[in-house]
Amino acid sequence: MEQQRVTLASGIELDVVDVGPRNAPALIFLHGFPESHRTWRHQIAHFSDRFRCIAPDQRGYRGSSKPQEVDAYTPDKLVGDVFALADALGIDKFTIVGHDWGGAIAWGVAYWGQANGRVTRAIIANAPHPAIFQKLLYLDPHQRESSQYMRAFRDPANDDLVREHGLVGLLLKAVKWDRPSNMEQEERDALMQDWQNRDAAFGMLNWYRASPIDVPDMDAPFAISDGWTPPPLPPLTVPTLVVWATDDLALPKQNTQGMSDIISDFTLVEVPDCGHFVPWEAPEAVNAAMNEFLARTALD
Repeated sequence: MEQQRVTLASGIELDVVDVGPRNAPALIFLHGFPESHRTWRHQIAHFSDRFRCIAPDQRGYRGSSKPQEVDAYTPDKLVGDVFALADALGIDKFTIVGHDWGGAIAWGVAYWGQANGRVTRAIIANAPHPAIFQKLLYLDPHQRESSQYMRAFRDPANDDLVREHGLVGLLLKAVKWDRPSNMEQEERDALMQDWQNRDAAFGMLNWYRASPIDVPDMDAPFAISDGWTPPPLPPLTVPTLVVWATDDLALPKQNTQGMSDIISDFTLVEVPDCGHFVPWEAPEAVNAAMNEFLARTALD
C-alpha cells in the first residue's frame, strides 16, 4: 500500500495510507504494538471502494517521526495526532477504528470526538476500555499475569538488550507470542526488519513508559490500590462496535464485561478460535462485523 508523508500542525510527520473516494465517509485505522498500518491490510482492501480509508504508521513507528523522549508519547499527544491528521487531510468527521494500542487510543479519540462532534462511530478490536482495564489489573489474576510484559517494557534495565538486538530481543524475553504461525511469512519478515530500527524500538516502548496504567507485580495484593478511582468519563454515546477475539492470551474477554453499561449504542461481536491479532487472523469475521455495523449506523 502506497504511503504519503503528512506533516501535522505539531511538526510530527506520519507516513500514511490514504485510499478510496475522497468524498466518501472516512475510516481512520490505528494499528497496535508492535505492528504498522499493515495490521489493517485486509480491511482497507475490503472497504476502500466505498470509504476513504486512512491508516498511519503512528508516532514512533517505522518511518514516521520517532521522538525519543518518553513524555512525547503521553495519551493526550497520541490522541491529538489523530485529530491533527484529520485536519491535515481536510477531514471534518470520521469513524475511528483501532486495535490493541491503536484501540486504546481510539477509545480516547471516541470520547474526545464525542465532545467536539467529529467522531461519528467507533470500531475497536481487542483493546481494553480505560474504565475497565485498570480495575482488572488490580483484581484479576489472569489479566495481571498476562500484563507483566509491560513491566519489562518499562524497565530501563532492558535497554541494553534493545540496543544490542533491537526490539526482537526484548520481545523474545518478555512476550509469549500469540498464535504467531497465523502471520504470512512475508509480513513476518517485514516486521522483523522494522524491529531492527533502534529509534523505532524505543519509540514503541515509550508508548508503555508514558502510559499512566499501573501494572502491579504478582506479589502485590489483589485489591484496588489506595487512592485509585475510575477515570471520570461520561457515557460514550457514539455508536460503538467492539470486536473481541476470545483466545487472546494478553487480554481475556473479561475486558468486555461492563462495556454495555457505559456505552449507549454498543455492539459486541466475539470471534472464537482466534488470538489477539484479529484484524489479520480472522479478517472475514472482522469485515463482516464492520459491514453490518457501518450499514446500520450509516448517516443519512
